[in-house]
Amino acid sequence: MLEGRGKNSQNMLKTIKKWVDRERRVLITASAVAGTVIVLRWCGFLQVGEWTAFDRFVRWRPAESIDSRITIVEIKEADLQKYGYPISDAVLAQLLQKLHAASPRAIGLDVYRDLPTQPGNAQLLKTLKTIPNLIGIELMPDETRIGVGPPPVLDKLDRIGFNNVVIDADGKVRRTLLYAWPGDGKTHQSFALKLALLYLDREGISPQPATVNPKYLQLGKGVFRPFEPNDGAYVRADSRGYQILANLRGPIGSFRTVSMSDVLSDKVPADFVRSRAVLIGSNAASLKDFYQNAYSSGLFASPQQIPGVELQAHFLSQILSAALDGRRGINVWPEAAELLWILLWSWTGASVSWKLRSLGRSAWCLLSICLGLSASLYLAFLAGWWLPLIPAILSLLGSGVAVVCYLAHLQEELKRSKEFLQSLIDTIPDPIFVKDINHRSVVLNQAYCRFIGYPLAILTCRTDYDLFPQAEADIFWQQDELVLQTHQPGENEEYFTDAHGITHLIATKRTLHKDAAGNLFLVGAIRDITERKLREEALEQKNAELSHQAYHDALTGLPNRKMFYECLHQSLERASSNQDLVALLFLDLDGFKSINDTLGHNLGDLLLKAVASRLKKCLRGSDIISRLGGDEFTVILPAIPGHEEAAKVAEKICEAIVQPFILEEHTVYVTTSVGISLYPIDGQESDILVKNADAAMYRAKEGGKNQYQFVE
Repeated sequence: MLEGRGKNSQNMLKTIKKWVDRERRVLITASAVAGTVIVLRWCGFLQVGEWTAFDRFVRWRPAESIDSRITIVEIKEADLQKYGYPISDAVLAQLLQKLHAASPRAIGLDVYRDLPTQPGNAQLLKTLKTIPNLIGIELMPDETRIGVGPPPVLDKLDRIGFNNVVIDADGKVRRTLLYAWPGDGKTHQSFALKLALLYLDREGISPQPATVNPKYLQLGKGVFRPFEPNDGAYVRADSRGYQILANLRGPIGSFRTVSMSDVLSDKVPADFVRSRAVLIGSNAASLKDFYQNAYSSGLFASPQQIPGVELQAHFLSQILSAALDGRRGINVWPEAAELLWILLWSWTGASVSWKLRSLGRSAWCLLSICLGLSASLYLAFLAGWWLPLIPAILSLLGSGVAVVCYLAHLQEELKRSKEFLQSLIDTIPDPIFVKDINHRSVVLNQAYCRFIGYPLAILTCRTDYDLFPQAEADIFWQQDELVLQTHQPGENEEYFTDAHGITHLIATKRTLHKDAAGNLFLVGAIRDITERKLREEALEQKNAELSHQAYHDALTGLPNRKMFYECLHQSLERASSNQDLVALLFLDLDGFKSINDTLGHNLGDLLLKAVASRLKKCLRGSDIISRLGGDEFTVILPAIPGHEEAAKVAEKICEAIVQPFILEEHTVYVTTSVGISLYPIDGQESDILVKNADAAMYRAKEGGKNQYQFVE
């Protein structure tokens, strides 16, 4: 059971190690691919693709209802033909007066009027002064344009907003400006913001610092986070002024629209204007006031442009809807979160491909994940979040392809390595096996197949547990695993049972081989040492018997004189190191010669064996009993406390020997005389201690026998 638990623990550790190694490779691959994608993104190569995905999500959004708060008065080609171009100040004044009469909340004049256009300039100037909720436009100069000034009258009344539009590199408008600081010391408001503030003033809403961040603009329910240079798909974009991402309401036609001619002809119902924001601007192709946005392109249709006045209406609607309805804008993650997002999908692609280990299955799975990812990000976009799609898909597919290519490289190298090892081991007469890191046989030579007793087809891709008994397979697995873990060669002697049930003793030398792709192989060479081991064991047994005979008494089996002196010498050395006492007892049987002469040598030998047996029972396991010859015995008592304890042992021996012996139906009585010497009291050399103990023994005999005496 303990062996099984140990093996399970090793298997668990191996599994954990393989998992850690796999995750390490996956993370390295994912990091490399993600780093490449991030560099491509930072260089701007993915910007257009992400803009395209953004536009697609915008077009796929459910259509929103027409914003009834805004009405657009269009100046069409027919109006230009009817009233002439440029439109005179008189016509423009009449248009403004009719609209003002319908009580709109705000009127936005998205028409440049920095110079008089006769006739009617005086009438227009008077009209501009008398309409308090009228906002005019200006075009601020920049690097590409010289700018167009505002109507002087409205400029003095601070009722001007700029209509500058931020255009991305692909020619589309995805951002809008709320504030600008062009360097003249003034804060300029956009045309849409200026109109929105007029409209919201009736609702008691004015610009405030946002509670979430005092640097953000808050209008009613809406918080407008300023655009940063790397927001969303943008890379080091121009973020001057207070920009926000444009959240368009829909394609062309998202607002109620009337023509200038209809207003001048009184064909427009007053409800279209009353309490609404009215924007006046051109929708004439000849004036070229058009822009492209997310709705301007399709899969097959040519780009559709939106009039500038309708684009301004979208900007105005975004501000009003956010402030009054809480309509969400377009939010983006912080740059650090987007980088982690890219790394996550790179790791996902690498993990999936590593787990599936198949080009076809990986391709289907990764494509399915791409579709799921696209759908998820579309749902996130509906909730107001613009998250990176193109970098995530590139990271997912890139890391997946990288892992598949790496695994294909491993398989090719594995095939080459197997072919090389097979050609190599086939020339070797000894049994050779090659295993992978999972302990499966991958390459075997014919000598191995003959030795095991199975054909190559059965042995290939099998483990030792499929071929050998559990106990043998456990040992093979442990030895293999030791080499795989330590990367050090090993040589071991093992038993194994072949297909015919014959058990062999083998010597196996194991080494590791690593190919160019890093695949590890365990190579083992086997030698059958069964006969050699049998000869060695027979020789060892014979040597052991000779050694025993050389150091033991043949009759009693006790250590002989030679072994006694070696043991005594060792006991004295230990006692000297530990500063202990050692007692030496010298025994001689009383009357043994008469027993030997009267009852015979055979009975005498039996008596000596019986005496040796009784001595063993009287002493400790650490005490050493020896037979010096004849009827003389010695006892070494290491680490004895003193004289008293040695005397007790001697008394115990005398009492044991004095008991009658029953030998072949003869009752034999015998006693013993004991002489005792102590190290280092009675001597520090072996010969002196023996001599003193022998002398003490003779004094015990002279004193009446069956007793002990210490050295005088």
